[in-house]
Amino acid sequence: MGYFIDLKNITIDNYKKILESADLLPSRMILKENIDDIFNIIKKQKIANVDELRRVLKNKNKLQDFSKNSRIQEDYLKILIREVNSYHQSPTKLKDFPGISENVISKLQKSGIKNTLQLFDKILTPQSRNEISGQLGIYENEILELTKLTDLSRIRWVNHTFAYVLLKAGYDTAEKVADADYHELYEKMKKLNKEREIYKGHIGLHDMKLCVEAAKDVSIEIEY
Repeated sequence: MGYFIDLKNITIDNYKKILESADLLPSRMILKENIDDIFNIIKKQKIANVDELRRVLKNKNKLQDFSKNSRIQEDYLKILIREVNSYHQSPTKLKDFPGISENVISKLQKSGIKNTLQLFDKILTPQSRNEISGQLGIYENEILELTKLTDLSRIRWVNHTFAYVLLKAGYDTAEKVADADYHELYEKMKKLNKEREIYKGHIGLHDMKLCVEAAKDVSIEIEY
């Protein structure tokens, strides 16, 4: 499937079910209102999957045109496209991860690898990680750590700091996060941050629940 979730594989009918059962952010709960009627209208516009929906709403002009043709309120569509776009987590700059040496970052940047998307295809297997380690003169354990941070960064809403804390808490792959009890994950993250003061903000129990649910959407691509 690749770095991103393949939105072509999520049909409009399935996406409606996902939204109906999703624990959405408070600002996006409007998406559940009149959802049957709205998604029937979307289907009548010959939108078959979420990728097609993203394309017809991808900019202001397209969104306004779709609103006029479908008679779905612009405000609803703006929130809908925000939710859809959250499936395409923006790549993280490797230099933003805590704990990665400047020497490693420099070697990767010189080879044209500056973010997690660019690194992803090069670290999918132990063999490929061994190759890049030898080619760039980077220790295998350093490549493995970046591999795990890249994997975690594919989870919606997980930024560079959050990925690092997950890694240090022992939830070092997207699969482990997906299988986690979010209550236990919350307590471990809170304890770790109290000990090391990694981040200043507050990550709540509800945030952990959303994180675990989002991790279930991430395909298992990397071999460890």
